[in-house]
Amino acid sequence: MTQGATAMLRTLLDAGVDTCFTNPGTSEMHFVAALDATPTMRAVLTLFEGVATGAADGYARMADRPAATLLHLGCGLGNGLANLHNARKARVPLVNIVGEHATHHAALDTPLQSDIATAARNVSSWVRTAQQPATLGTDVAEAVAAAKGPPGQVATLILPADVSWGEGARPAAPQPPATPAPADAARVAAIAQALREASAQGGRCALLLGGRALREPALREAGRIAAHLGLRLLGEVFPTRLTRGAGLPPVERLAYLAEMASVQLAGLTHLVLVDARSPVSFFAYPGQPSTLTPAGCTLHTLAAPDEDVLASLSALVAALGAQAAVPALQPPWRPGAPRGKLTAEKVCKAVGHLLPEGAIVVDEAQTSGTLLPGFTAGAPRHELLALTGGAIGQGLPLALGAAVACPDRPVLALVGDGAAMYTLQALWSMARERAHVVSVIFNNRAYGILNLELQRVGAQRPGPRALAQFDLGQPALDFVQLAQGMGVSACRVDTAEAFTAALARALAQPGPQLIEAVVPSAFSGLKLRVLPWLLRVLGQMPLPVARALKRKIAP
Repeated sequence: MTQGATAMLRTLLDAGVDTCFTNPGTSEMHFVAALDATPTMRAVLTLFEGVATGAADGYARMADRPAATLLHLGCGLGNGLANLHNARKARVPLVNIVGEHATHHAALDTPLQSDIATAARNVSSWVRTAQQPATLGTDVAEAVAAAKGPPGQVATLILPADVSWGEGARPAAPQPPATPAPADAARVAAIAQALREASAQGGRCALLLGGRALREPALREAGRIAAHLGLRLLGEVFPTRLTRGAGLPPVERLAYLAEMASVQLAGLTHLVLVDARSPVSFFAYPGQPSTLTPAGCTLHTLAAPDEDVLASLSALVAALGAQAAVPALQPPWRPGAPRGKLTAEKVCKAVGHLLPEGAIVVDEAQTSGTLLPGFTAGAPRHELLALTGGAIGQGLPLALGAAVACPDRPVLALVGDGAAMYTLQALWSMARERAHVVSVIFNNRAYGILNLELQRVGAQRPGPRALAQFDLGQPALDFVQLAQGMGVSACRVDTAEAFTAALARALAQPGPQLIEAVVPSAFSGLKLRVLPWLLRVLGQMPLPVARALKRKIAP
């Protein structure tokens, strides 16, 4: 028999959870003290709960297994909710441990008392409050099993202080992993027949890939299907993890802007979802449909999130007789080094020019990253992690977690200035952990995406008071001083040559680095109608789609 907190940590370790991102308080002190008795548990201190939850998400995306968080009561959970929301939408495995007052103390309605379980249910598929030390080990083992899924999910275990300090606990054995099943044979045969018939009749078909369908083995199977039938490979707007680059089947990601995505999907007669959601608009807009699937298009689900994605794709390959098909592969290509005054476009170009093999790119660049996919399509193979849930403030924590999971791989975080300020404390944890993260902050002194959205929702003649809500220039943010104050080496650049040189140095040096890229707004003086042509030039959008989109948004 042992103390609850020690049994908890040993159970986590036995189940393969050996990293915990923490922001503890008084109720979690016995958990903290137990770390000395379990030295193989890596505890990464964060200065804000949103960093802890976002880092656990990034860790899970790259390690393919859960990390834990340790949060202080309901207020700590509240601070971490936005990135738990992103983790839920990404379907990543995450064990979220939230301390609670001792059971006999909770009824006193003390200043920090709150309804933790109700808050947790908004972002968790599994929630439980531990009741006693004797069953704590089982609670932990079941939380880990629930987090692993499939699909991966956030599992929140609420830990009262007296259960943590109480004696009589035992570590519990890990539960056997669940084995996902492939799509049943009848479903595969029906989809194969529909695609075969549509292809013979000249219909337009596509696979929409998400989740694990965007990893290399699944991409190659999807590429065989595309080559065999001549259909398109589409990817979700904000993928959890996309393996891309030279030598892999290219995937055309759906555009964030509904106007673009609807044109990308226009004319499709069959859309097959592979670990992906049916496409919908991020927001509602006056006079615009929320559902983006075109009228007359039949939706098929080949593999749901709880099914074996690779096996399902392989079964469809076999049903179509496409085993010998050779998928189209992205040829290697790098843009030249940019020159002149720095812009967001030139930052993206420099990234494509220098991106090393095996890099992990975290994209929270918002409007500044619009042109990134085209410039990096032919770069050496790399992983892209995106803002799955849309709650900004994920980029820096996600990069921290990815670097902890993969210490031998460089991590490049591309983050807008407004988004960076949500969770800037992640820089301190990067310095403390000596994480090899290069953070590029696009400083355009604005919430650029909101300036664009103001146009799209049809707001009439916004004046200076409205526009001031998106202005970050008064006072100007100094990311160099902010980073240096948290132990991260930093520099500011405003020319393409200086940025390229700074990025090359930062990628070559171990430890965290920050580059403040001073750029004009990506949409400064740029009308929405110009975007399809920029994307077309960079190979991100087929020419017919660009033409159709131009007709739609710039008649």
